[in-house]
Amino acid sequence: MIQRVERAVILAAGLGTRLKWLTNHRPKALMMVAGEPVITHVIRSLVAQGIRDIVVNAHHHAEALAHYLANGSRFGCSITISYESELLDSGGGVKQALKFLPGDGPVAVYNADVLTDFDVDRLSALLPDGGVAIGLVVNPKHHPEGDFALNGALVANEGEQCFTFSGISVWDARVFDSYPQGAVFSLVQPIRELVGKGMCRGLLHRGDWFDIGRPTDLVRANRQYR
Repeated sequence: MIQRVERAVILAAGLGTRLKWLTNHRPKALMMVAGEPVITHVIRSLVAQGIRDIVVNAHHHAEALAHYLANGSRFGCSITISYESELLDSGGGVKQALKFLPGDGPVAVYNADVLTDFDVDRLSALLPDGGVAIGLVVNPKHHPEGDFALNGALVANEGEQCFTFSGISVWDARVFDSYPQGAVFSLVQPIRELVGKGMCRGLLHRGDWFDIGRPTDLVRANRQYR
């Protein structure tokens, strides 16, 4: 039986160094797109898809992010901040954030700097027991080699044609049980391990997708969403 995704972790702790001076005084998640912080677009998209409990990890200008988001009630959800005194990388950030999420069931993990019309329920429909389902996109100019190949819905670590990890995934939260709290690791580590076990499924998204991690990408996103 397919479980609807009602919980999410938004990864917003990064330093935003690729945006250079723009993140000197605020976190990347508060960069403006069409008159609103990018994380507002992300949260609204998730809430519209039925997600009600969200944890946002924070490090760089964490106080500004926490002040802006508050408890999430104005977005129609519950938001908790997972503070990182030291950066835990994406995987370690998710591991810590999970302890703040109520309930059980699948968990969506979403990069705070990604704007897209991706449907997380399409990923949850692919989620293998004890595994992960990841969203892939056609390789952008800044990452032409891609990350993973697809054989139908089965993800491979290499292949004739590779695609780029979108920064969007749906997880069986039990995957993180084997990692200790405070561990520093990238999400790519458990993804590749699950690929090797045949427990990673993927979906190629051909709709809107913007990674606003670079000034030029931020400009492009503003043109699209205005």
